[in-house]
Amino acid sequence: MADRSSREAGARRSTTFFVTSVLVLVSLYFIIPVLWVVINATKTTDDLFSTNGFWFGGSFALVENLRNVLTSNGGIFPRWFVNSLLYSGAGALLATYFAAAAGYALSKYEFRGKNLMFGLVMGGVLVPGTATALPLFLVFSRIGITNTYLAVLIPAVVSPFGLFLCRIYADAAVSTSLLEAGRIDGAGELTIFHRIALRQMVPALVTVFLFQFVAIWNNYFLPLIMLADERLYPITLGLNTWLSQTNRLPEFYQLTIGGALLSVIPLAILMLVLQRFWKGGLTEGAVKE
Repeated sequence: MADRSSREAGARRSTTFFVTSVLVLVSLYFIIPVLWVVINATKTTDDLFSTNGFWFGGSFALVENLRNVLTSNGGIFPRWFVNSLLYSGAGALLATYFAAAAGYALSKYEFRGKNLMFGLVMGGVLVPGTATALPLFLVFSRIGITNTYLAVLIPAVVSPFGLFLCRIYADAAVSTSLLEAGRIDGAGELTIFHRIALRQMVPALVTVFLFQFVAIWNNYFLPLIMLADERLYPITLGLNTWLSQTNRLPEFYQLTIGGALLSVIPLAILMLVLQRFWKGGLTEGAVKE
Protein backbone atom coordinates (compact mmCIF):
# COMPACT_ATOMS: atom_id res chain seq x y z
CA MET A 1 0.00 0.00 0.00
CA ALA A 2 2.83 2.36 0.88
CA ASP A 3 4.59 1.63 -2.42
CA ARG A 4 1.40 2.29 -4.31
CA SER A 5 0.87 5.60 -2.51
CA SER A 6 4.44 6.69 -3.19
CA ARG A 7 4.09 5.80 -6.87
CA GLU A 8 0.86 7.81 -7.12
CA ALA A 9 2.50 10.77 -5.36
CA GLY A 10 5.46 10.56 -7.74
CA ALA A 11 3.13 10.44 -10.75
CA ARG A 12 1.26 13.51 -9.49
CA ARG A 13 4.53 15.41 -9.01
CA SER A 14 5.67 14.45 -12.50
CA THR A 15 2.36 15.58 -13.98
CA THR A 16 2.48 18.84 -12.06
CA PHE A 17 6.04 19.50 -13.21
CA PHE A 18 5.14 18.77 -16.84
CA VAL A 19 2.05 20.99 -16.80
CA THR A 20 3.95 23.81 -15.08
CA SER A 21 6.77 23.57 -17.63
CA VAL A 22 4.32 23.78 -20.52
CA LEU A 23 2.58 26.80 -18.98
CA VAL A 24 5.94 28.54 -18.47
CA LEU A 25 6.88 27.96 -22.12
CA VAL A 26 3.51 29.26 -23.31
CA SER A 27 3.86 32.31 -21.06
CA LEU A 28 7.32 33.04 -22.47
CA TYR A 29 5.94 32.73 -25.98
CA PHE A 30 3.53 35.59 -25.27
CA ILE A 31 5.74 37.67 -22.96
CA ILE A 32 8.97 37.75 -24.99
CA PRO A 33 7.59 39.84 -27.92
CA VAL A 34 6.08 42.35 -25.50
CA LEU A 35 9.36 42.50 -23.57
CA TRP A 36 11.23 43.13 -26.82
CA VAL A 37 8.91 46.02 -27.68
CA VAL A 38 9.24 47.56 -24.20
CA ILE A 39 13.04 47.38 -24.23
CA ASN A 40 13.54 48.64 -27.77
CA ALA A 41 11.06 51.50 -27.30
CA THR A 42 13.65 53.01 -24.92
CA LYS A 43 16.45 53.05 -27.54
CA THR A 44 17.58 55.53 -30.13
CA THR A 45 17.64 54.45 -33.77
CA ASP A 46 21.41 53.91 -33.62
CA ASP A 47 21.17 51.79 -30.46
CA LEU A 48 18.37 49.73 -32.02
CA PHE A 49 20.77 48.32 -34.62
CA SER A 50 23.96 48.29 -32.54
CA THR A 51 22.81 46.64 -29.29
CA ASN A 52 21.22 43.37 -28.24
CA GLY A 53 17.48 43.32 -28.82
CA PHE A 54 16.79 42.14 -25.28
CA TRP A 55 18.94 44.67 -23.46
CA PHE A 56 18.85 48.42 -23.07
CA GLY A 57 20.94 50.80 -25.15
CA GLY A 58 23.40 53.45 -24.11
CA SER A 59 20.74 56.14 -23.63
CA PHE A 60 17.18 56.03 -22.32
CA ALA A 61 15.05 57.66 -25.03
CA LEU A 62 11.57 56.38 -24.16
CA VAL A 63 10.04 59.79 -23.46
CA GLU A 64 11.52 61.29 -26.64
CA ASN A 65 10.39 58.33 -28.73
CA LEU A 66 6.83 58.49 -27.42
CA ARG A 67 6.74 62.25 -27.97
CA ASN A 68 7.79 61.69 -31.58
CA VAL A 69 5.08 59.04 -31.99
CA LEU A 70 2.41 61.44 -30.78
CA THR A 71 3.58 64.41 -32.87
CA SER A 72 4.80 62.85 -36.15
CA ASN A 73 2.82 63.37 -39.35
CA GLY A 74 0.88 66.20 -37.82
CA GLY A 75 -0.08 64.19 -34.74
CA ILE A 76 -1.87 61.47 -36.69
CA PHE A 77 -1.17 58.68 -34.17
CA PRO A 78 -3.64 59.95 -31.53
CA ARG A 79 -6.27 59.99 -34.30
CA TRP A 80 -5.45 56.35 -35.13
CA PHE A 81 -5.64 55.51 -31.44
CA VAL A 82 -9.08 57.07 -31.04
CA ASN A 83 -10.26 55.33 -34.22
CA SER A 84 -9.16 51.96 -32.85
CA LEU A 85 -10.96 52.66 -29.58
CA LEU A 86 -14.10 53.57 -31.51
CA TYR A 87 -13.99 50.52 -33.78
CA SER A 88 -13.13 48.12 -30.96
CA GLY A 89 -15.25 49.60 -28.18
CA ALA A 90 -18.43 50.19 -30.15
CA GLY A 91 -18.04 47.03 -32.22
CA ALA A 92 -17.36 44.80 -29.22
CA LEU A 93 -20.21 46.32 -27.20
CA LEU A 94 -22.78 45.85 -29.98
CA ALA A 95 -21.45 42.40 -30.86
CA THR A 96 -21.74 41.32 -27.23
CA TYR A 97 -25.30 42.59 -26.92
CA PHE A 98 -26.45 40.96 -30.16
CA ALA A 99 -24.71 37.69 -29.27
CA ALA A 100 -26.33 37.70 -25.83
CA ALA A 101 -29.80 38.37 -27.25
CA ALA A 102 -29.50 35.73 -29.96
CA GLY A 103 -27.91 33.17 -27.64
CA TYR A 104 -30.58 33.72 -25.01
CA ALA A 105 -33.36 33.39 -27.58
CA LEU A 106 -31.91 30.17 -29.01
CA SER A 107 -31.53 28.78 -25.51
CA LYS A 108 -34.85 29.66 -23.91
CA TYR A 109 -37.38 29.86 -26.74
CA GLU A 110 -38.73 27.05 -28.88
CA PHE A 111 -39.46 27.80 -32.52
CA ARG A 112 -39.28 26.01 -35.82
CA GLY A 113 -35.87 25.90 -37.47
CA LYS A 114 -34.00 26.87 -34.31
CA ASN A 115 -31.31 24.20 -34.63
CA LEU A 116 -30.92 24.85 -38.35
CA MET A 117 -30.46 28.56 -37.70
CA PHE A 118 -27.93 27.82 -34.97
CA GLY A 119 -26.03 25.49 -37.29
CA LEU A 120 -25.88 28.13 -40.03
CA VAL A 121 -24.55 30.70 -37.61
CA MET A 122 -21.94 28.25 -36.35
CA GLY A 123 -20.86 27.78 -39.94
CA GLY A 124 -19.70 31.37 -39.76
CA VAL A 125 -17.04 30.34 -37.24
CA LEU A 126 -15.39 28.23 -39.92
CA VAL A 127 -15.22 31.10 -42.42
CA PRO A 128 -12.10 33.28 -41.97
CA GLY A 129 -12.54 37.02 -42.02
CA THR A 130 -10.21 37.38 -44.99
CA ALA A 131 -12.62 35.29 -47.10
CA THR A 132 -15.50 37.68 -46.48
CA ALA A 133 -13.56 40.95 -46.72
CA LEU A 134 -13.69 41.25 -50.52
CA PRO A 135 -17.44 40.42 -50.82
CA LEU A 136 -18.12 42.94 -48.06
CA PHE A 137 -16.13 45.56 -49.94
CA LEU A 138 -18.14 44.95 -53.11
CA VAL A 139 -21.43 45.20 -51.21
CA PHE A 140 -20.40 48.31 -49.27
CA SER A 141 -19.08 50.01 -52.40
CA ARG A 142 -22.47 49.52 -54.07
CA ILE A 143 -24.27 51.23 -51.21
CA GLY A 144 -21.59 53.91 -50.84
CA ILE A 145 -20.22 53.38 -47.34
CA THR A 146 -16.65 52.38 -48.13
CA ASN A 147 -13.99 54.67 -46.67
CA THR A 148 -16.26 55.47 -43.73
CA TYR A 149 -16.37 54.37 -40.10
CA LEU A 150 -19.39 52.17 -40.88
CA ALA A 151 -17.36 50.05 -43.29
CA VAL A 152 -15.31 48.75 -40.36
CA LEU A 153 -17.97 48.92 -37.65
CA ILE A 154 -20.77 46.96 -39.35
CA PRO A 155 -18.79 43.70 -39.85
CA ALA A 156 -17.49 44.04 -36.28
CA VAL A 157 -20.91 43.72 -34.65
CA VAL A 158 -21.29 40.08 -35.70
CA SER A 159 -19.68 37.38 -33.54
CA PRO A 160 -20.66 33.76 -34.30
CA PHE A 161 -18.39 32.52 -31.52
CA GLY A 162 -20.00 34.97 -29.11
CA LEU A 163 -23.45 33.68 -30.03
CA PHE A 164 -22.30 30.10 -29.45
CA LEU A 165 -20.81 30.93 -26.05
CA CYS A 166 -23.87 32.92 -24.96
CA ARG A 167 -26.24 30.12 -25.91
CA ILE A 168 -24.19 27.52 -24.03
CA TYR A 169 -23.89 29.77 -21.00
CA ALA A 170 -27.57 30.69 -21.02
CA ASP A 171 -28.45 26.98 -21.03
CA ALA A 172 -26.38 26.48 -17.88
CA ALA A 173 -26.68 29.75 -15.97
CA VAL A 174 -30.11 31.22 -16.67
CA SER A 175 -32.73 29.38 -14.66
CA THR A 176 -35.98 28.76 -16.52
CA SER A 177 -37.86 28.82 -13.21
CA LEU A 178 -36.51 32.32 -12.56
CA LEU A 179 -37.77 33.45 -15.95
CA GLU A 180 -41.18 31.94 -15.26
CA ALA A 181 -41.30 33.78 -11.95
CA GLY A 182 -40.67 37.04 -13.80
CA ARG A 183 -43.47 36.30 -16.24
CA ILE A 184 -45.84 35.50 -13.37
CA ASP A 185 -44.97 38.87 -11.83
CA GLY A 186 -46.03 40.54 -15.07
CA ALA A 187 -42.62 41.39 -16.51
CA GLY A 188 -42.33 41.55 -20.31
CA GLU A 189 -39.86 39.48 -22.28
CA LEU A 190 -37.50 42.40 -22.87
CA THR A 191 -37.58 43.29 -19.18
CA ILE A 192 -36.81 39.69 -18.24
CA PHE A 193 -33.93 39.59 -20.68
CA HIS A 194 -32.36 42.87 -19.55
CA ARG A 195 -32.96 42.61 -15.81
CA ILE A 196 -32.61 38.88 -15.20
CA ALA A 197 -30.88 37.04 -18.03
CA LEU A 198 -28.11 39.55 -18.72
CA ARG A 199 -27.13 39.66 -15.06
CA GLN A 200 -26.83 35.87 -14.96
CA MET A 201 -24.71 35.88 -18.13
CA VAL A 202 -22.13 38.47 -17.05
CA PRO A 203 -19.04 36.16 -17.15
CA ALA A 204 -19.93 35.03 -20.68
CA LEU A 205 -20.62 38.62 -21.78
CA VAL A 206 -17.25 39.78 -20.47
CA THR A 207 -15.53 36.95 -22.34
CA VAL A 208 -17.30 37.78 -25.60
CA PHE A 209 -16.58 41.49 -25.19
CA LEU A 210 -12.89 40.93 -24.54
CA PHE A 211 -12.43 38.47 -27.40
CA GLN A 212 -14.26 40.73 -29.83
CA PHE A 213 -12.44 43.85 -28.64
CA VAL A 214 -9.04 42.21 -29.15
CA ALA A 215 -10.08 40.79 -32.55
CA ILE A 216 -11.25 44.19 -33.82
CA TRP A 217 -8.25 46.01 -32.31
CA ASN A 218 -5.85 43.65 -34.10
CA ASN A 219 -7.83 43.59 -37.35
CA TYR A 220 -5.73 44.70 -40.30
CA PHE A 221 -7.03 43.23 -43.54
CA LEU A 222 -10.58 44.61 -43.40
CA PRO A 223 -9.53 48.25 -42.77
CA LEU A 224 -6.86 47.85 -45.46
CA ILE A 225 -9.56 47.04 -48.02
CA MET A 226 -12.25 49.41 -46.80
CA LEU A 227 -10.33 52.58 -45.93
CA ALA A 228 -8.40 55.00 -48.13
CA ASP A 229 -8.41 58.07 -45.88
CA GLU A 230 -5.46 58.01 -43.46
CA ARG A 231 -7.53 59.86 -40.86
CA LEU A 232 -9.85 56.84 -40.59
CA TYR A 233 -7.07 54.28 -40.09
CA PRO A 234 -6.93 52.16 -36.95
CA ILE A 235 -3.59 51.65 -35.21
CA THR A 236 -2.77 48.43 -37.04
CA LEU A 237 -3.06 49.99 -40.48
CA GLY A 238 -1.38 53.22 -39.39
CA LEU A 239 1.65 51.46 -37.93
CA ASN A 240 2.00 49.42 -41.11
CA THR A 241 2.19 52.62 -43.16
CA TRP A 242 5.03 53.79 -40.92
CA LEU A 243 6.76 50.42 -41.16
CA SER A 244 6.62 50.58 -44.96
CA GLN A 245 8.71 53.78 -44.85
CA THR A 246 11.60 52.35 -42.82
CA ASN A 247 13.67 51.54 -45.92
CA ARG A 248 13.71 55.23 -46.80
CA LEU A 249 13.75 56.73 -43.31
CA PRO A 250 15.21 54.43 -40.56
CA GLU A 251 13.78 56.64 -37.79
CA PHE A 252 10.36 55.20 -38.62
CA TYR A 253 11.51 52.02 -36.87
CA GLN A 254 11.34 53.85 -33.56
CA LEU A 255 8.00 55.39 -34.43
CA THR A 256 6.61 51.94 -35.22
CA ILE A 257 8.01 50.35 -32.05
CA GLY A 258 6.81 53.22 -29.86
CA GLY A 259 3.38 53.06 -31.45
CA ALA A 260 3.26 49.30 -30.89
CA LEU A 261 4.05 49.85 -27.21
CA LEU A 262 1.22 52.37 -26.86
CA SER A 263 -1.16 50.04 -28.69
CA VAL A 264 -0.61 47.29 -26.11
CA ILE A 265 -1.62 49.46 -23.15
CA PRO A 266 -5.44 49.48 -23.71
CA LEU A 267 -5.51 45.69 -24.05
CA ALA A 268 -3.53 45.24 -20.83
CA ILE A 269 -5.79 47.67 -18.96
CA LEU A 270 -8.90 45.96 -20.29
CA MET A 271 -7.66 42.56 -19.17
CA LEU A 272 -6.85 43.82 -15.66
CA VAL A 273 -10.20 45.60 -15.30
CA LEU A 274 -12.39 42.78 -16.60
CA GLN A 275 -10.68 39.80 -15.00
CA ARG A 276 -12.59 40.29 -11.74
CA PHE A 277 -15.79 39.34 -13.56
CA TRP A 278 -14.33 35.86 -14.16
CA LYS A 279 -13.86 35.10 -10.47
CA GLY A 280 -16.98 32.98 -10.40
CA GLY A 281 -16.03 31.25 -13.64
CA LEU A 282 -18.38 28.77 -15.19
CA THR A 283 -19.38 27.49 -11.74
CA GLU A 284 -22.01 30.24 -11.79
CA GLY A 285 -23.69 28.13 -14.41
CA ALA A 286 -24.32 25.34 -11.93
CA VAL A 287 -27.96 26.31 -11.40
CA LYS A 288 -30.35 23.45 -11.04
CA GLU A 289 -33.75 23.76 -12.60
